[in-house]
Amino acid sequence: MPTSFKDYYATLGVARDASQADIKKAFRKLARQFHPDTATDKKEAEEKFKEINEANEVLSDPEKRQKYDRLGADWQNFGGEAPPPRQQAASRGGGQEFHFGGTGFSDFFEQYFSGGSRYGFPQDWEAPPQTAGPGAGRARRGHDVEGDILVTLNEAMHGTTRPISLQTLNRQTGEVQTHTFQVRIPPGATSGRRIRVPAQGEPGLNGGPAGDLYLRVRHAAHPDFTSNEADITYELDIAPWEAVLGTEVLVPTLDGEIKLRVPPGTENNQSLRVRSRGLPKGKTGERGDFFVHIEIVMPTQISDSERAIWEQLRQTSTFNPRKTSAL
Repeated sequence: MPTSFKDYYATLGVARDASQADIKKAFRKLARQFHPDTATDKKEAEEKFKEINEANEVLSDPEKRQKYDRLGADWQNFGGEAPPPRQQAASRGGGQEFHFGGTGFSDFFEQYFSGGSRYGFPQDWEAPPQTAGPGAGRARRGHDVEGDILVTLNEAMHGTTRPISLQTLNRQTGEVQTHTFQVRIPPGATSGRRIRVPAQGEPGLNGGPAGDLYLRVRHAAHPDFTSNEADITYELDIAPWEAVLGTEVLVPTLDGEIKLRVPPGTENNQSLRVRSRGLPKGKTGERGDFFVHIEIVMPTQISDSERAIWEQLRQTSTFNPRKTSAL
């Protein structure tokens, strides 16, 4: 099961020396175009959205991007295929490799950029003496298997069921086995949370039970929202006069628009909190908060009449941002 190289720069359509701002801009543009909630062809958009998210996951993280750039120099030596993993899985007997399907991440990402090992620590388990036949080997529990699963904020909000396939390659025999099962992603699945799927890990030996599968939730990057545990943040651009005078604007949330009052005198980078409009918090019925991060945007071009008004304001205003209080 070879792992193909992913050109993340080509996926986002940016140069290899693109700045972080360029990468963020390119991701947002593509994410809005291919977001499954708004696209016409949802199936095609979903696959493209996953590719965009994976590329952004690596290139927007300076540490992962540096590792990716170093790794990229080696691909010519491997004919376009990934070099062997640095560490083989210590699956008792040395010989099993796992590949996931339906998690939203490619094998390439899992092999080089996943947040943790896909192979958990072995847990020895011995069958009671009376259950082991004469001459039978010791029964052992299979390894736990870990992987990442890409979850959209909408899925984290409402919950969903995802079909997952686990493909097992026996390196010694070359035998490949694939089985598919359903994984329930509960409402409020925050980024970093591990979902346990019992008995879907490595098979046991000599009659021992199978290990478990643990899927680590990774929130798919959204063009408008960011998450921090159960809290959601939205960036709102406002004009200088709206910051001074105050205004009311319609703001999107994960479950519909709300009317937000921006109070007079709102400052740049200020955050306004709307309680209980974030993600669910487990089974308690409580929800996180929704934060609106304010960005005051200055006009880059103004007409002659607008300039006259700004000039009048400069002449009449008593406000001086550089005035300091007397000591």
